[in-house]
Amino acid sequence: MRASDDSDSLDQATRDFMAARPRLFGIAYRVLGSAAEAEDIVQDAWLRWQKTDRAVVQEPAAFLATVTTRLAINCAQSARVRRESYTGPWLPEPVDTRADPQLGAERAEVLDMAVLFLLEKLKPAERAAYVLREAFDYPYQQIADILETSEANARQSVSRARKRLSAERREPVSSNVHRRLLEAFVGAARTGDLSALEKLLTADVVSYADSAGKRGASKIPVVGRPHVSKTLVAYAPRFWPETEIRWVEANGRPAALVTAHGDPVALLTADVSERGIERVMWVVSPAKLAPYVASLDK
Repeated sequence: MRASDDSDSLDQATRDFMAARPRLFGIAYRVLGSAAEAEDIVQDAWLRWQKTDRAVVQEPAAFLATVTTRLAINCAQSARVRRESYTGPWLPEPVDTRADPQLGAERAEVLDMAVLFLLEKLKPAERAAYVLREAFDYPYQQIADILETSEANARQSVSRARKRLSAERREPVSSNVHRRLLEAFVGAARTGDLSALEKLLTADVVSYADSAGKRGASKIPVVGRPHVSKTLVAYAPRFWPETEIRWVEANGRPAALVTAHGDPVALLTADVSERGIERVMWVVSPAKLAPYVASLDK
């Protein structure tokens, strides 16, 4: 083959890859809950694509999705071991969804922080099957081919995931209602208004703070309306003075970025149903905050 042919082949490979890249990142991110790990997976998929005999690949997008999904599952299996020794609660790494509300998906629902948090409880293969079906609307037979299983098993995996999520999460409210309740929550938390907090929180609310061991954040989930509200009131004089709130979007939902003297302190997100605030999620880890804040400033 002439050098020009090699160049043409690589140019076409690059075009095929770049066309598929948003979806590849979207798959990997939803399976892993980590933008950094998803980027690594996408880069690995690109390296493998370059080394592949592309002449025998009839559908580059399908091939790349298969490679990416399998790499993500392998990564998720090793990540589960790492997260078992994680200091304090683990939360997904937030992403700024203003430019791409769906992150390459046909359906945006499987992008919510609360959904990604619950997906972490599933086995990696089940998680991948659910993501491929619910976010990208892949046919069950194609999901089976990607996961190297039967169509019946693929259907069962998606069904189990749906049941698990529906059992642990109530129907979310609209973005407008979500924003209104989150604003009210921030206002009550900043002033230490116990009565207002108790009205906003559900009876079985859980508050998670992902700090990766950073001092000052709870290393265990805080459970129940009385405990969560009283903890917020106790923290108010220490946490909120000299802070500012920047209203942002994270994973398709309203969020509050808390800064102090211009430096990010925490990203506050919540899972909100018609009952009220079901989960409060504080991303405090500098490793997760920094990329998100950088994306806001682009």
